[in-house]
Amino acid sequence: MPSPFPGMDPYIEDPEIWSDFHGRLAEEISAELNQVLQPRYVARLTPRVTYEVVEIGQTHSVRPDVGVWQPRPPLAEAGGGVAALTAAPVESAVPMELPLRLYTVEVRETGGMRLVTAIEVLSPVNKRPGHDAYHDYLRKRRELLRCDAHLIEIDLSRGGQRPPLERPVPPAPYYVTVGRVGRRPLVEVWPIQLHERLLVLPVPLLEPDPDVPLDLGAVAASAYHRGAYARLIDYRQPPPPPPLSDAEAVWLEERLRAEKTPKV
Repeated sequence: MPSPFPGMDPYIEDPEIWSDFHGRLAEEISAELNQVLQPRYVARLTPRVTYEVVEIGQTHSVRPDVGVWQPRPPLAEAGGGVAALTAAPVESAVPMELPLRLYTVEVRETGGMRLVTAIEVLSPVNKRPGHDAYHDYLRKRRELLRCDAHLIEIDLSRGGQRPPLERPVPPAPYYVTVGRVGRRPLVEVWPIQLHERLLVLPVPLLEPDPDVPLDLGAVAASAYHRGAYARLIDYRQPPPPPPLSDAEAVWLEERLRAEKTPKV
């Protein structure tokens, strides 16, 4: 079953779904590019690991960096002259982190495996100031912009702080940027509205080879299908945060209502 939305599905930003979608989208991009790249190039997945604080399941879910205080019954007193153990008066908790795998799609020149184009699919942790992944990504971004490789950034999550641009661009929930080596500091920017289809993206290569197309809408639709997200998403509920604008909320409601209407 396809997504009810023509472009990016905002419900995929649910934390329970996003991590899986991120990996599937990167795989689809790599596979799609390898079908259209000439033998001179190959697209490969490069993983990196960050850590995300997870919630502790108690009576109510709480963030691990919040203390959980609970009285503890004292230990029985020891006999026979052996010193009694001192029972801890309370219990707390430490932050619990789980590994989160993020992916870059790298187009490399076969032979020496020279990096030609890095395609970064941003995740919410890349856009969360204070998170290790935020600072790590900004550092990696600076390194890529200093080298002789093209940089593509695909930002399909609405929240967080986006990577900086020097000139203002039209507001939109989603963005794609292409930074070509020969045009820096200028970058091409595609602001994408919620109701719009995802673009066919140009992927630059080495001169004099022409760009190759990447149908971002098609790879996102394939990731949605392979992930069976239609079984996991309850479209009767509001989409995950951040909240939509009034105009976006009206459009979303009308779109979902139209999808429920039987086709005649």
